Amino acid sequence: MERARIDQDMKRSKDAGLWDSVKETVKVGLQALLIAVVVRTLLFQPFNIPSGSLIPTLLIGDYLFVSKYSLGYSKYSLPLSEYLPIEAKGRIWGAEPKRGDIVVFKLPKDNATDYIKRVIGLPGDRIQVIEGVLTINGRPVKRERIADYSTSDAFGQATLVPQYQETLPNGVTHNIIERDGDRGLWDNTQVYTVPANHFFMMGDNRDNSTDSRDLGNVGYVPFENLIGRAEVIFFSIDEGAAAWQIWNWPWTVRWNRLFKPIH
Repeated sequence: MERARIDQDMKRSKDAGLWDSVKETVKVGLQALLIAVVVRTLLFQPFNIPSGSLIPTLLIGDYLFVSKYSLGYSKYSLPLSEYLPIEAKGRIWGAEPKRGDIVVFKLPKDNATDYIKRVIGLPGDRIQVIEGVLTINGRPVKRERIADYSTSDAFGQATLVPQYQETLPNGVTHNIIERDGDRGLWDNTQVYTVPANHFFMMGDNRDNSTDSRDLGNVGYVPFENLIGRAEVIFFSIDEGAAAWQIWNWPWTVRWNRLFKPIH
């Protein structure tokens, strides 16, 4: 009897220890999850580049951090915001992006799809493209031809395309490419007048970017739709390579792009 009682006590002690271990593991897991949600909601959100609309600045396969605090917060700052029954308008602690910033935003057409483009037009600006040259408020933006850029044409074949260094009115300089020269679909446009509390977005790959020039698909982007500003590339892998195939990283990771600031 005494031996049986000792065995039962030991079993209860082991069960209690196991249960305490499970509870501690769950507690740590929940704390880690809470920290991750807070960081993603308030500070930084990871984002990967699925298309070539911002070539040569951002490449397919780039992974970057987007700072949310830099622009303040709206309902779209929340994870899975498209599924939340929240009708809140505007932003809190809002700070407008600067011309030339690259930002992630919710596509106005569905308020659900994440897009990333460069801010070109601010509220009240008049934007137009004339023979490939961007004009802001009636003044052509300075662009200087530099070395051709190696990319793919509309059929996926390797080709060299014209590349320019473009300088926006506030002094922000970045490179753009004109895959179809200055005769692409959006190289001659109407005059766009940016409404109050909206922004005009464009890709750096000017002939391969669905952006604010296409009013039916993107158009003017409301301030509240902005998610955050792109800050730094933390990982980059060749187009078509699988990021989870760690054994291929020595050959597929673009090591020279890691921790590269985004301008």
